[in-house]
Amino acid sequence: MRSVSANVFGRPMKRRRLPPLWAMALGAAALLAGCTRASRPPEGAARAALTVELVSPAVSGWPELIEADGSIAPWQESIVGAEVGDLKLEEVCANVGDVVTKGQLLARFNADGPGADLALAEAGVAQAEAVAARAGDKAARARQLENLGGVSQDDLLQHEADEKAGAAQLASARAQLRLQRLRLLHTDVHAPDDGVISSRAATVGAVTSPGAELFRLIRQGRLEWRALVPADQVSRITPGQSVALKPTAQTTVAGIVRQVSPVVDAGTLNGMVYVDLPEPGSLRAGMFVTGDLLFPATPALHVPESALVFRDGFHYVMKVDASNRVRQTRISTGRRSGRSVEILGSSLTSADRIVRSGGSFLNEGDVVRVAAMETAGPDAVTSSGAKGSPP
Repeated sequence: MRSVSANVFGRPMKRRRLPPLWAMALGAAALLAGCTRASRPPEGAARAALTVELVSPAVSGWPELIEADGSIAPWQESIVGAEVGDLKLEEVCANVGDVVTKGQLLARFNADGPGADLALAEAGVAQAEAVAARAGDKAARARQLENLGGVSQDDLLQHEADEKAGAAQLASARAQLRLQRLRLLHTDVHAPDDGVISSRAATVGAVTSPGAELFRLIRQGRLEWRALVPADQVSRITPGQSVALKPTAQTTVAGIVRQVSPVVDAGTLNGMVYVDLPEPGSLRAGMFVTGDLLFPATPALHVPESALVFRDGFHYVMKVDASNRVRQTRISTGRRSGRSVEILGSSLTSADRIVRSGGSFLNEGDVVRVAAMETAGPDAVTSSGAKGSPP
């Protein structure tokens, strides 16, 4: 018997059958196909891989430089020593850091002993003068008598020998007198030149030996920077070249190359460059300082460092053509200054457009959307110039 359902009016109603599963699957597939056709871009159009900022290479004058390290040292250092010995040091008149002038008193030894020796030498000279005068008179009379035949030849020779001995004794006494005067003079220690006292070994009450060091003096207060430069760069440096020392991040001290060493150290393969420091400022002898030896400025085609992409051991930039399509371009790099890098060769020109940053996310042929365009201007050059030299 057929089953019949009744509606609210009591009339019989047939049961509605559901569509089969395959019909529902076909409907869903048709709906998805319609959505896909509606969202697919038109034929021949490429989707943008990335939104990028572009920059053009710029040409600026970069002052090339060689960075080097070295120590600050005195231009010339004078050792002030004791010229007399076995004397007590009575007074020290200078200390480390004092600026002194040539001839200024630095220290004084006890002069009692040298004073007494000087008096004894003066007496010895007086005695020798008397002996020499007497011997000279005897020799003169003997020569007169010898002409008259009153003195034998042997007596004449003896008187002349006594005369010569007296003259020699007088010369010796006078030399001793000069020596004692000089010894007394050296009891006062004077500065040999203008300069700055860099060290002091003199101590009041000490008894020193001749030649003992008392002070060290930086002559004329001049300092120099002794820079160690690689052997392959030494030949490029010439006297008179400008130098910029960087004792701290905030200060710079100017210098001038005075001399380049004619030899290179066989162990370190570095050559010594001597740099005069007319105004050393806060620099002190013994400090180890980094500095730049400056060369005249040369033109450099440069791009921001962020534009470089390193792949497979080479540097690339992502050049963008007129259709906003990426062209991977291999480049050679040179000097660096701040956040800019010099481009060597003819792989780029100032008219090219390259991706400023994010190039590592792009590949050859990708289409990009351009957000901004600018030029790598000269503000990328730092005040100290470009470091290094082209390989």
